Amino acid sequence: MKKVIVKCKLKNRDDFEKKLTEIDMDFAPMYWMHERVYVPRNYQKKSSFPRLILRTEMKAVDKPAKYELQLRRHIEDSGIDIVDTTIIRDYQEAANIILQLGFEAQNEVSARRQELVLGKGTRMYLDKVDGVAGYYAKIETELSDNDKVDEVRREIISTFEQFGQDASTVVEDTYSEQM
Repeated sequence: MKKVIVKCKLKNRDDFEKKLTEIDMDFAPMYWMHERVYVPRNYQKKSSFPRLILRTEMKAVDKPAKYELQLRRHIEDSGIDIVDTTIIRDYQEAANIILQLGFEAQNEVSARRQELVLGKGTRMYLDKVDGVAGYYAKIETELSDNDKVDEVRREIISTFEQFGQDASTVVEDTYSEQM
């Protein structure tokens, strides 16, 4: 699946959420997320190399954890992210397979996340990442064949601007790279 993903560091989380609630938009309840990020042995930042992410999500203490494997690849020259996700049953076995494929652990990222569905194929996330200062908002939009990446990216940044952010708050690095 092709996506455009834009993340910004919030100037003030409370003001951001207040502006959302003023237009009757509210995030779903907070949940815990933990990711183990794996990269190829010859990984270089800004190089369009794939990353594999083993993600654990705990949405409620009385429900079982959800485990998934994501393949993420940011195509640097186009600004598109390729994201494929599959549910896994055996977390440890999946980690062993990833290592046998020649990937190595880059980092582990734990976060508390809230989600807001903005429309078909578009979601906003509010993240508080352990070990990284501040709060982040991220908008992910699925691309159709007709969409132009630059226009979609401008629309996302415009959405952030409506809620008091600006282009200077946009963050290009992944959470793993920020740690």
